[in-house]
Amino acid sequence: MVDIEVRIVAPGEPEMLQVVEAEPRAPGPGEIRLRQHAIGVSFIDIYHRRGLYPLPAPGIPGVEGAGIVEAIGPDVEGLRVGDRVVYAGVPGGYASTRLVPAWRAVRLPPEVPFEIAAASMLRGLTAHMLLTVSHPVRDGSVLLVHAAAGGLGVMLTRWAKTLGAVVIGTVSTEEKAAFATTNGVDHVIVGRTADVVREVLNLTGGQGADFAIDGIGGDMLRQSLRSVRPFGAVASIGWVAGPVPPIGIDELGTATLAKPSVMAYAADQARYPEAAKAVIAAFGSGITAEIGGQYRLNEAAKAHAELEAGRTTGSLVLLP
Repeated sequence: MVDIEVRIVAPGEPEMLQVVEAEPRAPGPGEIRLRQHAIGVSFIDIYHRRGLYPLPAPGIPGVEGAGIVEAIGPDVEGLRVGDRVVYAGVPGGYASTRLVPAWRAVRLPPEVPFEIAAASMLRGLTAHMLLTVSHPVRDGSVLLVHAAAGGLGVMLTRWAKTLGAVVIGTVSTEEKAAFATTNGVDHVIVGRTADVVREVLNLTGGQGADFAIDGIGGDMLRQSLRSVRPFGAVASIGWVAGPVPPIGIDELGTATLAKPSVMAYAADQARYPEAAKAVIAAFGSGITAEIGGQYRLNEAAKAHAELEAGRTTGSLVLLP
């Protein structure tokens, strides 16, 4: 089989993803070459493709994957050819083989399938960041999780439930509501035009949520700010609905608003190993993404189109 990689030829629609043949590259100092068995697809990839966060040439999207170590460069310790590993936070993933800094590669237990690991690692790091650093969640905490039927929404819900939280989730359709409920969401708000603020207040006896996690963006962020209790917290982590309109400081009220970045979190070489270890442990407790679709690597454009259109639940993976 010929090795390939997928490149962004210009910012724009999914058609801007071009499949090309590629030769495996030799790892440099501190690097490994990974033969990928599964590659996670996330909205970060779409932001890269659109040009919101431009990638350096040759413009290969994809920031998480799992596979087998195929070659090791100089100055690498603790890894061997043949090891199963997973990584996150490094662009360049839409490829049959790729180079990865060795410190990013985390040993993958044999019982965890490559597909699950590839779809779960970045989302697991995001959940760890949000639930333990951005706003430490405790027993009885009330969370508002937007897009609760999506890949991140599933992992956030599963992890939050192990901490004793109550999860209120928003979804766009009744089908997704059933999916979210199956994955542990306690209360589901359905519909893109739902009055989220009113429903959250009704569900919490007028108090509001302790923590709102908003990956929607657009005008939804204002609703999230109004949905949290006094001195509650809101994390803005995505803009699926478009950029957030300017928000005046008076609109914050007593809420805390943060824009945490999982890419920055994963780039912290001191923090990453411990966070990754916690995510791998969470896999063993069933805290993983739910695979909502699998595509061949050369079908990356189709996967992007489906994800952007909101026609998917759970997480998507590409198979080289």
